[in-house]
Amino acid sequence: MSSDRLMLVHSPEFQAHMERVQRVTDLTSRLNVLPFGDEAGKANLFEQILGKPLPTGTTIYPPFYTDHGLHLDLAERVFINQNCSFLDYAGIRLAEGVWIGPKATFITGGHPVDPAERQLYLTGAPIDVAENVWIGAGATILPGVTIGRDAVIAAGAIVADDVPPATLVTGPKATVRRQW
Repeated sequence: MSSDRLMLVHSPEFQAHMERVQRVTDLTSRLNVLPFGDEAGKANLFEQILGKPLPTGTTIYPPFYTDHGLHLDLAERVFINQNCSFLDYAGIRLAEGVWIGPKATFITGGHPVDPAERQLYLTGAPIDVAENVWIGAGATILPGVTIGRDAVIAAGAIVADDVPPATLVTGPKATVRRQW
């Protein structure tokens, strides 16, 4: 898992990053127009996008979007419903048994708030999702968030802070409602 990141926009590192983004955008564009039943075609494209085959029992329903792919770490038995986005610049880890509803968004990158630095740097912090987490439709998980084992993120929640294990979070800015 990557640690917090800061990348100068006008740098060879950023250029390499953008080349990967362009390659993965092409790959996901091809993935998202395959017939749903073309398992071999999907497996081939996912392997190119992720840099390795999908783990055992992991299911992803296209359309599927990621900007880098190589920083998306999926465990076994992960389920990702259709139309989800993973901006994985700083790393996203989904542990075993994570289920994700449609249109969920995971964002690890951003820019400094200071206007003088905003266009100079890409910032990032990893997202870490523990075992058996459920993430509802349309939820947004922001940079640097850790979600504890057995937590449930309600549909439409915006998660900007860490979520303790066995917790239900709801709302436009997710807040703890119940813990068990």
